[in-house]
Amino acid sequence: MPTTSETRGIVIIGGGAVGLSLAYHLARLGAEDVLLLERNQLTSGTSWHAAGIVGPLRATPNMTRLAMYAGELFPRLEQETGLSTGYRVTGGYWLAKLPERMDELHRIAALGRHFGLSPEMVTTDELGSALPCLSTNHLHGVMAVAQDASVNPVDLCMAYARAARSMGVEIRENTGVARLLTEGGRVYGVGLEDDTEIRAGQVALCCGAWSKRLAETANVALPLQPVEHMYVVTEPRPEFEGFPVLRDLDSGVYIKGDTGKLVIGGFEPDAKCWNPDGPEGNRPFLELPEDWDQFTPFMEAALELIPSLENTGIQHFMNGPESFTADTRPLIGAAPEVDGLYVAAGMNSVGVMSSAGVGRLLAGWMQDGQPPMDAWEVDIARVDPLSADPAHMATRMKEAVADLFTLHWPYKQPKAGRDLRRSALHDHWQAQGAVFGLTAGWERGLWYAESEQERALPYSIGDQPWWPIATREAARMETGTVLLDLSPFTKLRVEGRDALKQLNSLCPAQLDVNEDRAVYTQFLNAKGGIEVEATVTRPGPEMVEITTGAATRWRDRAFFRRALDGVALTDITEEFCVIGVMGAGSRDTLRGMAQDWPDMPFGHTRTVTVAGVETIATRLSFVGELGWELRVRNEDAPALIDALTGTGATPMGHYALDGCRIEKGFVHWGHDIGPEITPLEAGLGFNIDWSKDFTGKAALEAQLEGLSRRLVLCEVEGSPLVLHDEPVWENGRVVGLTTSGARGPRTGLTLAFTLVEVTKTPMKYRHFEIEIAGERYRATPLTQPPYDPKGKRMRA
Repeated sequence: MPTTSETRGIVIIGGGAVGLSLAYHLARLGAEDVLLLERNQLTSGTSWHAAGIVGPLRATPNMTRLAMYAGELFPRLEQETGLSTGYRVTGGYWLAKLPERMDELHRIAALGRHFGLSPEMVTTDELGSALPCLSTNHLHGVMAVAQDASVNPVDLCMAYARAARSMGVEIRENTGVARLLTEGGRVYGVGLEDDTEIRAGQVALCCGAWSKRLAETANVALPLQPVEHMYVVTEPRPEFEGFPVLRDLDSGVYIKGDTGKLVIGGFEPDAKCWNPDGPEGNRPFLELPEDWDQFTPFMEAALELIPSLENTGIQHFMNGPESFTADTRPLIGAAPEVDGLYVAAGMNSVGVMSSAGVGRLLAGWMQDGQPPMDAWEVDIARVDPLSADPAHMATRMKEAVADLFTLHWPYKQPKAGRDLRRSALHDHWQAQGAVFGLTAGWERGLWYAESEQERALPYSIGDQPWWPIATREAARMETGTVLLDLSPFTKLRVEGRDALKQLNSLCPAQLDVNEDRAVYTQFLNAKGGIEVEATVTRPGPEMVEITTGAATRWRDRAFFRRALDGVALTDITEEFCVIGVMGAGSRDTLRGMAQDWPDMPFGHTRTVTVAGVETIATRLSFVGELGWELRVRNEDAPALIDALTGTGATPMGHYALDGCRIEKGFVHWGHDIGPEITPLEAGLGFNIDWSKDFTGKAALEAQLEGLSRRLVLCEVEGSPLVLHDEPVWENGRVVGLTTSGARGPRTGLTLAFTLVEVTKTPMKYRHFEIEIAGERYRATPLTQPPYDPKGKRMRA
């Protein structure tokens, strides 16, 4: 029987860059009794063979914030410890061979400038002058980033370790962890390979490729797959001294200088999976066999770029394991189903560079119980457990590794690893012409094709070829009826005597209403930020049902599990299909199918028999038209959808739905709203019941004296492609960013939600410009949504 050897406050598993950074940052925050366990020697897993590129500029605001911190921390570590980290600012260049790539580079550059970096577009001649050894004839454009840098991974880790030890962290090498110890939904320690146990209040899983197996011992699913990752080190040449970082994006190649030599690596399609639990898995400082068949395309691309490599020898071929995730984003944060367990894994080959920001983020999360910034982009709670299946992950590696550099087309859909989740009506939607896309793990019709040509539309950085289809689909609602696939929505049931009371204390809307009402609300944190956006109904006196977005299913479950006490929480998402029946003809459609269709006001719900099928009909509309959401058990859904289709109702896709919601001014959690924006800032104060107490009320009351920023819907001139995170300019400076955008399928307007600073000038008199792919477009704030601003159609 295992024996408890000791009890500690925090145990960190993994002695690489991420685990050591977490230990360092926890100590800086004043955490006591921190123990870091490493199964072999520090850095011996994957950190030791990292290329050491430090790139502060990323594609999104939060990833850029995380990455930029390295430029502050790495020099500071040298001062704190007296150890060199090898950190050098070398500058870098992002190279584009395809003209469409320049759109992406211009968007990233604008974001970088907003955060104080200095990316700029330079000509190929300027690049050739700076690096005469390059052949630039095949390049279309170049972005220079002065802040690109490099670091020595092992030296960095030793500096982390010394600094952490100086603040009281204990680091124990040659101590393998065999399993996580859990009970009652909480981790209470770790079981070691020598069959002893260490109890701890918190455990952090930071062991890279080896994290998945340990997570499974606590029934936590991590969509993580180690692959063979390769680079070569050349012999030295004089022209390679002081060499910058190069990213040949369209070839998938990166190059950096290393004391007169070059490190050349790449992110390949069809990456070779590696098993960390196999016979090689426990070898420290593991090097896998050379594989020139796999690496040759990258070497050829490097030769095209630097012809002198043809006469340069290869000093070392490095092939080591790196772990990648299903969506090529890190897995960070609190495990949704196990309290006290935290994860920082799946760094997708940028763990050393990311270690600074990730360590600080997770340390703050562990200390405060919530992240110090909006972490949804990397939050482990986004993970669908099905995505961790080994077969799925192996399939995803056909493109997930290459996705780091491949062209990130707007609205790009993955090809490998599809059909993770299908609704019970999937075959019906397919028969109706659905062109499916992956939305939150579910296959969902993006649009409905009426010809073979409409099924295989190309990607575009400008006008989207599916826009006319979305317009066609939405236009049918003016007089007729459309059907929407809403089945992926998260559906949670809370049961218990105090269910309503507890939920009511977490949200600003009044939930204590008649049982036939549906209430739209947000559930808040102590700062007034929006943790959950939901529709709440009451099927019975001691039962409450909550409907939220599809993407937030696991996060929302965790939120309510932790916030509620003494009640039963059940996920009923996959027991039901939900069909949106929308449009001016929807009432007549449903009346003709029901024996006694009720006169149901907006925001109400009833149990109704439609076409002989019992359904729960809720009068709501995310598209701003007269409509109902019909919830029906999976086994009854085919009969209902066939009956609806038989009336002449036609399907409408997800892209049309999203365009309709924006031209109605409806926000979306994860884009327009989230934990760092309040209902007042988001324009959602209309349903706050100030007479009751609720979480975050004090923060909202303080904002009544004046807001510093607001979410504003703008009309954008010139019909650009608005996505998100584009800088918003006013009077020569950036005053905010876009949060989402679309072309309204019913108005034809190009629209953008923007989160902007509040000034003394009334919003209706302000004039903005939105910077999109290197151009600025005039944007006019709207005082009301452009489509049916009074809501007459929705409430008819």
